[in-house]
Amino acid sequence: MKNWFGSSRIALLALCAVSTSVFPLAAQTSAYKPVRTADGKPDLNGIWEALSSANWDIQPHASSAGPVSSLAADFAVPPGIGIVEGNEIPYLPAALEQKKKNFANRFVDDPEIKCFLPGVPRAEYMPYPFQIVQSPKTVMFTYEYDSAVRVVNIGPPTPAPVDSWMGWSAGKWEGDTLVIDVTGQNGKTWFDRAGDFHSSSLHVVERFTPRSADTLMYEATIEDPKVFSRPWKISLPLYRHVEKNAQLLEFKCVEYAEELMYGHLRKHPKGSSEESK
Repeated sequence: MKNWFGSSRIALLALCAVSTSVFPLAAQTSAYKPVRTADGKPDLNGIWEALSSANWDIQPHASSAGPVSSLAADFAVPPGIGIVEGNEIPYLPAALEQKKKNFANRFVDDPEIKCFLPGVPRAEYMPYPFQIVQSPKTVMFTYEYDSAVRVVNIGPPTPAPVDSWMGWSAGKWEGDTLVIDVTGQNGKTWFDRAGDFHSSSLHVVERFTPRSADTLMYEATIEDPKVFSRPWKISLPLYRHVEKNAQLLEFKCVEYAEELMYGHLRKHPKGSSEESK
């Protein structure tokens, strides 16, 4: 037993010596150098997805019951640490009251429930994959959710010709980071299922930075003087799908939302005896 302790002590000292010599070298290792396209830019092509509960609530939140108590744990809200830097959204007083109303009515008013397009930045952290297709002059984002698409023109930002659900995107490269300036969103989307929202004055600046062969760091600075007292920021990692058959599948949810959106226009309620006549 005595010899065992002695040899273990020597091994521990040796490990400490190795650690002190290796860790400083690891800290000095240069940043990840991504694979590049023919024009020398980082290759972001691929299918990506967030592994986060931010779509339920971008701020820190505990788990909670789903909308239908009879379904027990099904559709319960998963807990999350949040993606808002500083954990605070700087709402103006009136906007904060509107956010509270949105939360109270979230099972009816959330644009996602109605299958509306998600807007930016929500499209990046919904629980669905999206694909990046990159060329020297444009970068296309194709989303599985509702088959949403946006095209980023590489060049100086220009005024949006018209407001839209996914906005108007202009991109540029800052070193290995793709920076996207997004304006022209119609103000009808939310940031999450918790009722966090914005107006049509929303201005988003996104940053996609490769961290490794299969991860991107996503950051978005959000500015909207009609809703927030100052700009604020979200950040989270995105992960590449590496399975050999990775692909976007079809998720067109319009048909699931028709009754919620238009059921009140029926002459007779759905399922009534009058409807079946």
